[in-house]
Amino acid sequence: MEGRGGEREGARMIDTWINTHRQMYDRATRHPFVLSVRDGSVDSSSFKRWLGQDYIFVRQFVPFLASLLLKACRESEDQSDVEVLLGGIASLHDELSWFKKEASKWDVMLNAITPQKANQDYCRFLESLMLPEVDYTVAITAFWAIESVYQKSFSSCLEAGSNTPAELLETCQRWGNDGFGQYCCVLRGIAERRLETVSKDVVMMAEGVFVRVLESEIRFWDMSYGE
Repeated sequence: MEGRGGEREGARMIDTWINTHRQMYDRATRHPFVLSVRDGSVDSSSFKRWLGQDYIFVRQFVPFLASLLLKACRESEDQSDVEVLLGGIASLHDELSWFKKEASKWDVMLNAITPQKANQDYCRFLESLMLPEVDYTVAITAFWAIESVYQKSFSSCLEAGSNTPAELLETCQRWGNDGFGQYCCVLRGIAERRLETVSKDVVMMAEGVFVRVLESEIRFWDMSYGE
């Protein structure tokens, strides 16, 4: 369904969510930790803490994405969704290898990392989205939101005028590059399409999950920043 000017209703919904929760959205995508990377003032201990904790999170992200792929196979009316999600799963192998390489470079012992509470809570949230009764629309909205927050956060560290340290440029390019930005746009398009076809109750659940992702990302950044 299209609104005025050809804008899709799903797109309008997501834009409305972002505007409604603007303060939280900005906090998630322009967090002081991210800004400290951007202006070059980030403390190495904060970066190491983020690196270790995010490695644990990504490991838990694998079964979530696998469950999302299963939901797409069963519920999506467009089988191209499956190809998109398969690409996401394939990229996680490279991502985990990258974390191991970076951990070695920064002397972070990944096998000695204990997940902190913010990380544990976020992983439990992912587990809740894996339940069979969770609608595909809700789960794909969460996936888009998680990926989008990272893309917007790290792409800001690559903007003109940023003072990102040379040793962190590879980190920022991993999630801030244009290709990943295009992938996030594809995910948003899937979520928008699905939002146009589901009940109001499912739309409300999807918005609730969007908010929960923002809250979880803020807490994760806070944890990395030592708060």
